Amino acid sequence: MALPADWADRLTLPLIAAPMTGVSGPELVATACRGGVIGSFPTHNAATPELLDEWLTRIAADLTPEAAPIAPNLVVHRTNARLTADLDLLIAHRIELVITSVGSPAPVIEPLHRAGCRVFADVATLRHAERALAAGVDGLILLTAGAGGQTGSANPFAFVRAVRERFSGPLVLAGGISDGHALLAAQALGADLAYMGTGFIATPESLAREDYQAAVVAATLDDVRETAHIGGLPANLLTEWLDAHAAQQVSAGDFQTERLLGGQTVWSAGHSVSGVHGVIPAAEVIARVRREYHRARAALLETACK
Repeated sequence: MALPADWADRLTLPLIAAPMTGVSGPELVATACRGGVIGSFPTHNAATPELLDEWLTRIAADLTPEAAPIAPNLVVHRTNARLTADLDLLIAHRIELVITSVGSPAPVIEPLHRAGCRVFADVATLRHAERALAAGVDGLILLTAGAGGQTGSANPFAFVRAVRERFSGPLVLAGGISDGHALLAAQALGADLAYMGTGFIATPESLAREDYQAAVVAATLDDVRETAHIGGLPANLLTEWLDAHAAQQVSAGDFQTERLLGGQTVWSAGHSVSGVHGVIPAAEVIARVRREYHRARAALLETACK
């Protein structure tokens, strides 16, 4: 594995609880980290930098040094008026890992590295990956077909292998991870970690409204549709929500951070929604995935030894 050695004893699964707009908050992040899973949240989920400061303080107070790292997600797009303020807070709180998205990570890499923070960048194409690596990121998060919310269209098998030809550092696979079997498959492909987001929407710790959670529980992957006409970037959303909000459509490519801040009621979901069958505490979700993961490993080893 290409993961930092100082994380080895703190992770019980090679998993990140993915950052989800309007869903990921302090309680979900802290629960994930206590369970040995990297907990992430978009900094814009905190309505103001002052609230972000409170969230970071609160999460840190809920965790011991043995807990998994937290990984705030920072939108680095030029329209993010909060970028400098949020960046300064992440540095002040001595965050170990920052995930960048929607834009070049280049402007934030040097100050974060100077503060001892690692930087992983969301990428959806090989061109994106090459640019992020040239900018100096420490790891890549591969957005593949089926990822909830902002997504890519590349096949995960092809994408991971193509990036592995170019990069030996940490890789995170995002898209379609619903259980421990899929998590083990991501590792077999060559990923060090995987994102799991949709599976944490229907948990008491998430910020998602009850009707959103109920829709996730009721949905299958056939109820997920990709569109670039809500936030301006390709995203997977629940068809039920899309049909009810058709009037909110914008032009593809017209991403604005302010629109993201105002869109925290959007019902995002990935293809892994088929694996969500009820509203279950996040700790139980992690425990289930851990059991599945170890059973899958044991079954694979048994098959290999025959």
